[in-house]
Amino acid sequence: MPDKHLSSQFDSELNSVSARVMEMGGLVESQIRQAVYALSQFSLEAVEQVAAIEVRVNAMEVEIDHELSSIIARRQPTARDLRLLMAFSKATANLERMGDEANKMARMVRSIIESGAARSLPSSDLRVAAELASGLLRKALDAFARLDTTMAVSILKEDDLIDKEFDGFVRKLVTYMMEDPRTISPSLDLLFLAKAIERIGDHSKNVAELIIYLVKGKDVRHTALDEIESAVL
Repeated sequence: MPDKHLSSQFDSELNSVSARVMEMGGLVESQIRQAVYALSQFSLEAVEQVAAIEVRVNAMEVEIDHELSSIIARRQPTARDLRLLMAFSKATANLERMGDEANKMARMVRSIIESGAARSLPSSDLRVAAELASGLLRKALDAFARLDTTMAVSILKEDDLIDKEFDGFVRKLVTYMMEDPRTISPSLDLLFLAKAIERIGDHSKNVAELIIYLVKGKDVRHTALDEIESAVL
């Protein structure tokens, strides 16, 4: 992923960290897929799978952070390489938080199942947003591996679609609860689940912004999309 350095060992260390970040991303992607399956099938087995993967994701975050700290202490990297290492660290943090959100989704699914209201709730409406979020993470990992700023901008655009799905679902769920107050408690679980999906999209967006920062040296956080496109494309 990074350009070649004079030190082949340093180059090897950078490639090793990059591979570990991608591996962690693959685990989180699997975790999200299991959470989406748990939602679509109301599967307690899938809920347990999400929790099991969460343990591995958390362990990987600690391991990668330790590896990054070791490289920085030993190599004292230049500004450009330090920027790359910091991007690895921030990407890892965002991946870990996506895993947390997937775990939150699974916990909400368990709560809905235990309430006995699973089949009476409009959970199928969330599948589109959940699949969008999962696809966004996959694109973010691909773009990060290739430092593809064009794909990074497309990720920022797609995150807006997830936000719109979330807003529409919230309006529908409020109407649903007003029509049948008995569903308020499980519907609130579904609302928190929807928010977790929306947050996964936000973290993928953060990774996309990191890519632009790495390639262009521009911090585009809190910047309008049209300004980002002008600066990048």
